[in-house]
Amino acid sequence: MKAYLLSIAAGLLVGVVYSLLGVRSPAPPMIALAGLLGILLGEQIIPLAGRFMTKNNVVEFVMTECRAHVLGRLPGDTDKHDA
Repeated sequence: MKAYLLSIAAGLLVGVVYSLLGVRSPAPPMIALAGLLGILLGEQIIPLAGRFMTKNNVVEFVMTECRAHVLGRLPGDTDKHDA
């Protein structure tokens, strides 16, 4: 919960700065969300490449660590660890 509050606070701060500078946000919401998805997926490229190179279980990595990082905790998720 703390991370969400910090994220909202950071967003509010940036919004206030934009308002004071008289500029609009740099992207429409859907484009911004697509960019954020790209960032989340891009963060997984290096760890995924490392798994391929060491021949570790890539599918397990994608289904656990990548899934948890990119999607977060989904409704109905029975896994008890925090993502």
